[in-house]
Amino acid sequence: MIRSSRKITMGVAFSMVGIVVALAVHVLFAGQAQPGEKSPADVEPVPALTPYIDAHTHFDQHDADGAIRAALAALGRQNAAKILLLMPPDTFDHPGHFDAEVILAAAKKYPNKLAVLGGGGTLNAMIQQSVASGNAGPEVQRKFKDRAEELLREGVVGFGEMAAEHFDGATPYQYAPADHPLFLLLADIAAQHNVPIDLHMEAVPETMPLPAGLKSPPNAPQLHENITAFERLLAHNSRAKIIWAHAGADGTGYRTPDLCRRLLQAHSNLYMEIKTDPLSPGKNYPLADGKLKPEWLKLFQDFPDRFIIGTDQHYPEPKGSQQRWQTVVLLFNQLPSDLRRKIGTENVLHIYGMPAASSSNVANK
Repeated sequence: MIRSSRKITMGVAFSMVGIVVALAVHVLFAGQAQPGEKSPADVEPVPALTPYIDAHTHFDQHDADGAIRAALAALGRQNAAKILLLMPPDTFDHPGHFDAEVILAAAKKYPNKLAVLGGGGTLNAMIQQSVASGNAGPEVQRKFKDRAEELLREGVVGFGEMAAEHFDGATPYQYAPADHPLFLLLADIAAQHNVPIDLHMEAVPETMPLPAGLKSPPNAPQLHENITAFERLLAHNSRAKIIWAHAGADGTGYRTPDLCRRLLQAHSNLYMEIKTDPLSPGKNYPLADGKLKPEWLKLFQDFPDRFIIGTDQHYPEPKGSQQRWQTVVLLFNQLPSDLRRKIGTENVLHIYGMPAASSSNVANK
């Protein structure tokens, strides 16, 4: 009987994996719609098997209320417990840069469902300005600290999205060494207030030309080695929780599972967000034909306390294309249940110091 029971249990488990993979293939590789067929964007969404917190999303700053409505509506569709809204990393020279104030008041109405990180439009811009001017003196640091603490008083739960190496896109190309004095100061502030820093940094283990497929200008023709400075930031204050955004969306080809493993082993305050973009998968993509690659699964299993979900989804959701959250959820659904619980909710609650009740607030539409 025990042997039969085990066979039945294993059979159910493999059947579940098979269903998940089949759904993944169906959604990811639906292809272009033929006459009379549904487009990929019209395919019925597949929710997460268990609740999760999406710790990295963005929004339309011109319609904060509409973005809030869209994010709230998405919670039930995704089986998401909470959504964190971030500011894009920006510069003062870029028209339309903004920060958390544009959405904080609206988001605060739903504290169990939404939270906001800040600093992308101001703190990040101050770092970029300091790099350009070469001035990181006492007055610059005072203004930077004042602004960071102002954001915390206003109610942000962390600092982000910050940028150390960011290719041109919705915001301009940006580079700042991760051990810049203002980044080190931000780490101290974050540690003092027990909030994380969410950092966008393409992996550049050695000085190299801009990868093929990217244009210069607007991107720099030569990229600076940045892993050494990143490790200095991590080592500067071990109480500062640093989230390296966009694991699985590699723009240089060097953010491999091996590099992630080495850094996670060396720095206990390093965390990573999982992102998979169906329209721009990049290099070192974690999925192959909808299936989670073994080397990525092994990494998640070996560091179960260090990964969270960060889809980079935008709200309102773009029309006419597959949503980023869906692809990440299809990866998430392939994880063992105990690992889903860790990555889905428990790790986020630990990193952000949120009450455990946040993980059970699954919204209803």
